[in-house]
Amino acid sequence: MAAYDIRIIGDPVLREVAADVTDIDGALVKVVDGMIDAMYDHDGLAVAAPQVGVSKRLVVSHLPDGDEPVTIVNPRIVEHGDDEWTYDEGCLSIPGLFWPVVRPKTVHVVGVDLDGRDVSIEADELEARMYQHEIDHLDGVLMTEHLDDDQKVAAKRAIRELMMSRAG
Repeated sequence: MAAYDIRIIGDPVLREVAADVTDIDGALVKVVDGMIDAMYDHDGLAVAAPQVGVSKRLVVSHLPDGDEPVTIVNPRIVEHGDDEWTYDEGCLSIPGLFWPVVRPKTVHVVGVDLDGRDVSIEADELEARMYQHEIDHLDGVLMTEHLDDDQKVAAKRAIRELMMSRAG
């Protein structure tokens, strides 16, 4: 399957709460394959299904030190640590823009894989941030909602300029 196009901020699907996946079947595997292609085509660490226009609770990722892509169906964070970590976060749906975002440094993520087996990941730093960011997408939340008031003003200006440059 060819890679999906990444949906850009302003697309309504990015603000929807994604539906739980109820069937893991061949159609879902095709969606995952397209998501993985899109992730690689856009040099991303991860993609949530809403970012490719599919309103399902599904995330694919491939961290720099990982052997192969990871798929988690219906992921959720069941615990996060007390320590926080600030990192310049970006998003494929807000291309080329980065802001320092504070998030918990560690999280415990659960879900299932494409074989229906339980997945449980204790993640920290970049991996933890990635899961928080992607699960936010599944809840219709963009990273800009984690910015402080001054950052939000600058982000709105930068996003407006991004949208105008993309429009022509």
